[in-house]
Amino acid sequence: MTQATRPVLTGGTVTLRPLTRLDAPAIHAGLEDPEARRLTGTHARHTLAEMEAHYARAETAADRCDYGIIAGGALIGEAVVNGIDWPNKAASFRIVIWQATARAKGFGSAAAALLLRHGFEALGLNRIELEVYAFNPRARRVYEKLGFRLEGTRREALIWDGEAVDAHIMSLLKREYRAASPMGG
Repeated sequence: MTQATRPVLTGGTVTLRPLTRLDAPAIHAGLEDPEARRLTGTHARHTLAEMEAHYARAETAADRCDYGIIAGGALIGEAVVNGIDWPNKAASFRIVIWQATARAKGFGSAAAALLLRHGFEALGLNRIELEVYAFNPRARRVYEKLGFRLEGTRREALIWDGEAVDAHIMSLLKREYRAASPMGG
C-alpha cells in the first residue's frame, strides 16, 4: 500500500488525510499532551527524529494506514488501522485526539466511523479490534455505539501513576458493521 492508494476520507465534521513524515513535528507536539498520553497509556517518549522515521516508514507500509484527523483546518489527532493481517482480513484500530479543546465534540466518533468504513469497505477487512483502558469509559461508549463488542479484559495490563489499570479488548466484525450502519454498510 502506498500513499497514492490511501485516499483522503471526508465526512461531516472531519477529514482524514494520510499522515506523512512532514506531520511529525505536529504529532510530536500533540503527544506531549498529558491527557492524550494517559488515555492511550503511552509511557514512551520519542524524539522528533524517531517520529519522522516512523511516519516515513508508515507512508508506504503495507500493514497500516495512518490518518491525521483534520477539524476546522487543524490537525487535531490521528486515527490508525495497523497490524493488518491480510490473509485473515483482520487489523487493530487506535485513535487519539491530541488537541484538548477538540475533545468531547464528536470529532473522534466521526473520524472512527470514517476509518471503519474505509477498513471494511475499501480494505476488505473482516475484523477490526481495539484496546481501551478502564479509566476511559467515554471512549468505550463511543466504540459500543459504533458496534464494537467486548471480547475480554486484560487484567491490570497497564500501570499508570502507580495504579494497575485493566485493558478491555473490543472488536467489530464486518457483518456487525453492516447491520449497525444506517446505510447498510
